[in-house]
Amino acid sequence: MILSAHTVLKQYPAWTHGDPRPLGNHGGFSGAQLWRIDTAAGALCLKAWPAGARSLDDLRWIHQLLMRGNGFAWLPRVLATRQAETLVRAQDRLWELTTWMPGLADFERSPTTARLESACLALAQLHVQWAGAESDVGTCPGVLRRWQSWRHWTDLARTGWRPQWGTVDAYAAMAEPLLHAIQRHLDEVPQLLTPWLNVPMPLQPCVCDPWRDHVLFTGDAVTGLIDFGSVKMDHVAVDLARLLGSLIGDDVAGWRIGIAAYRSVRPFSEAEWRLASDLDRTGTILAATHWLRWLYHERRRYDQPDAVIGRLQCLLTRIRLMSKALAQPSPGFA
Repeated sequence: MILSAHTVLKQYPAWTHGDPRPLGNHGGFSGAQLWRIDTAAGALCLKAWPAGARSLDDLRWIHQLLMRGNGFAWLPRVLATRQAETLVRAQDRLWELTTWMPGLADFERSPTTARLESACLALAQLHVQWAGAESDVGTCPGVLRRWQSWRHWTDLARTGWRPQWGTVDAYAAMAEPLLHAIQRHLDEVPQLLTPWLNVPMPLQPCVCDPWRDHVLFTGDAVTGLIDFGSVKMDHVAVDLARLLGSLIGDDVAGWRIGIAAYRSVRPFSEAEWRLASDLDRTGTILAATHWLRWLYHERRRYDQPDAVIGRLQCLLTRIRLMSKALAQPSPGFA
């Protein structure tokens, strides 16, 4: 798609033009394609969204949200074409051009308290900024998505299907123990989700996937929050569950620190913490079912099997270590 990358760039102002350096999917699994363009004014990121991933209206809405946060140095700035559009259609895909965000997604290598606080502060600031864009009240969509995923897996299991792997299967060493872990914990999903199914909650635009690989640090500061392909209306607990679960897992003390940092910018109640912990726990279990279904039912193929194995290992470790301590907030949280 390098020719299309050059063609797309021609629709932007001349200062953005440069030699696009292809990065493939840059370690992701969505099917997006990325290029880095170095210009005299700084580095840019050209992205070809996966075909059919989000509609034109969806992406325009996401771009409007990002533009509301132009005052945040860690948020990508969306660039417009000569026709004042922020999206280009080419080769059956939608394309966007944004500023390149500095830093490394290396929290695992240096998991400091200052970094954790910085990430939670940035998320809270973004939530406050986006709250003014749109709001609603209803059942938490993150709860409903998990409920549907649980039903999908259980319905599939009732048909008699189960993952089948062979001796030459690259994923078998992780998939087999992961299936056993799912079977041990699957009943927790409806137990945790049912109480939230009819609880009206405040909803607003949320990132919905602030995974640790999408948070870039320079030193202890967040210098980049990237990948907004999952943005949708939801409850903010969905974002905190995803962020804290991916950064610190079941470290209860770490959750207290992160939520305290978040609450220094935006209110977050005891009930919302319970929701976040339930979303984290059920989301981890169900993510494992997604991967086994994708690999062994839908037979998806991935260009980076080692990255898939790493994700399976991460899920297996989390499910094995999940602590019941997060099911209830600690005394004194108010």
